[in-house]
Amino acid sequence: MKRRRALKDSRGEAALFQRRSLVGFALIVLGLIALSGRFFYLQVMRHDEFVTRSENNRVKPKVIPPARGLIYDRNGVLLADNVPAFRLEVVPEQVPDMNAMLAQIGAVVPLDPDDVADFRKRLKQSRRFENVPLKMHLSEDDIARFAINRWRFPGVDVVPYLTRHYPYGDLFAHVIGYVGRIDADDLKRLDPDRYQGTSHVGRSGLERSYEDMLHGTPGYELVEVNADGRTQRVLETHAPVPGKNLYLSIDVRIQKATMAAFDGRAGSAVAIDPRNGQVLAMVSVPSFDPNLFVNGISSADYKALTTAPDKPLYNRALRGVYPPGSTVKPFLALGGLAYGIRRPEDTVYSTGEFCLPGSSRCYRDDKRGGDGVVGMVKAIEKSTNTYFYKLALDLGIDRLSDWMGRFGFGHKTGIDLDGEENGILPSRDWKMEHSRQPWYPGETIIAGIGQGYWAVTPLQLAHAVSILAGKGIPRAPKLVMATQDGVDSPKLPLPNPPTGPSLVSDPAHLDVIKQGMEAVVTSGTGAKQFIGFPLVVAGKSGTAERFSRTTSAYDTNKNTAYLAARHRAWFEAFAPADDPKISVVAMLEAGAWGAEAAGPIVRTVMESWLATQGGAPATSRSAAAAAVPAAPESIEDVPVPAEGGTTP
Repeated sequence: MKRRRALKDSRGEAALFQRRSLVGFALIVLGLIALSGRFFYLQVMRHDEFVTRSENNRVKPKVIPPARGLIYDRNGVLLADNVPAFRLEVVPEQVPDMNAMLAQIGAVVPLDPDDVADFRKRLKQSRRFENVPLKMHLSEDDIARFAINRWRFPGVDVVPYLTRHYPYGDLFAHVIGYVGRIDADDLKRLDPDRYQGTSHVGRSGLERSYEDMLHGTPGYELVEVNADGRTQRVLETHAPVPGKNLYLSIDVRIQKATMAAFDGRAGSAVAIDPRNGQVLAMVSVPSFDPNLFVNGISSADYKALTTAPDKPLYNRALRGVYPPGSTVKPFLALGGLAYGIRRPEDTVYSTGEFCLPGSSRCYRDDKRGGDGVVGMVKAIEKSTNTYFYKLALDLGIDRLSDWMGRFGFGHKTGIDLDGEENGILPSRDWKMEHSRQPWYPGETIIAGIGQGYWAVTPLQLAHAVSILAGKGIPRAPKLVMATQDGVDSPKLPLPNPPTGPSLVSDPAHLDVIKQGMEAVVTSGTGAKQFIGFPLVVAGKSGTAERFSRTTSAYDTNKNTAYLAARHRAWFEAFAPADDPKISVVAMLEAGAWGAEAAGPIVRTVMESWLATQGGAPATSRSAAAAAVPAAPESIEDVPVPAEGGTTP
């Protein structure tokens, strides 16, 4: 039996469809309303924010590091320059696998272990979007090889930069110093905004002391980049402010002559204009090439410098401390006049040794039998130890140390260079602080001839001599005499006013000291060194012992090499004696006699200075110099061993 088929309910189906359509339409309308609301919220309410985000994806700020200020000598000779170079930089966030990249790129651009180590240190201290230098100072071959393989290394690029260059190499290494790559420790102390994009900072010398002036202020540019982060075009540029240029008081011609005069022998020399405190030359020998440090010195080069027996990295002018020997005698004599302990005409009878009153402890002159009756002028000329033994004892250690301290001994000179040593000025307080022992009269006697606890830097002694030559007016030594905002800007002199009133209360006292120092050069220990020199020179030699005399070998062995191994050789001088314009101190770590070893260096410095002043160079010392009689050198003595004496 067939079933009857149900009739189709068209009306019901139409109603159902209509209801479903209305619901669907309503949902579409609600979706459009929501979409429109969201569109309004994003495009209108948060328009500024998303426009900025969009621009940031397309436009990137790029830091422009400032050009470091240049350094010139007093005549405009360039001593520290910026030269164009290229380095390899990495943006960490664009490198998928850093270890793999480092392994692969080493086959394209050779990387030293030091390069990778420095890069990893910087990587830890940098943000992921900041450029991190991988290899500095790329060669043309390095750049060419990388250009071919650039597609393999996303986030790595060759970037131009200015690198420091020192055209005179070791000549100014201890004065100008050098810059080095910024490391993790530097990032902790440097202003991150000011040093953004900068890869180098001053490490030593003037580069460090004047870092704030030399560095400048960074700028930036807005660049349009593609999806790979490559720069397409520059949209806007804000130029950086370069660092200030520095003009030194040093004359490169005098500096060259001074360095050459040492002929490789270890020592130091400093020349100062006593009228204003400007340093005309400052040399420490041996020296080193500062260019090695600029882009990271290799381990082999650094080891060679640090293990060298002659210590080329050691700044002897600034940090080397040595007994001054007889060079302190003119200052001590001036102190005797100032305190009223001595008059110029007062005499002492020199028999060859000086004994403490009531004691068998005796101290020798260098000359057997002594110099006989000597006054102040002759005592300076002959460097008679006995005269200064007694003067020191009469002054007493308290007045002696107070007076010598006024000339800058025992503390820093205030030169505009970091790292200066204080030296040691013998005093009762100093000994108690360092050894908890009382002061003995024998120690006062030894201090009178620049031995014992004495320790001065060549710069300190040069500073003291410049005060003496400058009529007693103290001025801090100054290396930078002017700054400049740009090559087309005027130079702005840096003032260097006196640090106090004159130390000489009576000009007649100073005349006596000058008379004695002139006699040193005309007929005393330095007579052979300035023959034919066109100016009147006032000077004083010093031969400081490095070891105590424990045998009679000193009296019998006059071999120059033997004596040089035992002595520090000094010579100090200023000229013209009546109106000094230059004062010089030279020191050799190994020299038989002060005037004989260090005197020629001082003369060379003065000759080179005289040539820069437009005067004719001094005539060479003639062979007749050997026939000119000169007083024997004075060696600063240590006590003659004697039983029952006072402890020195």
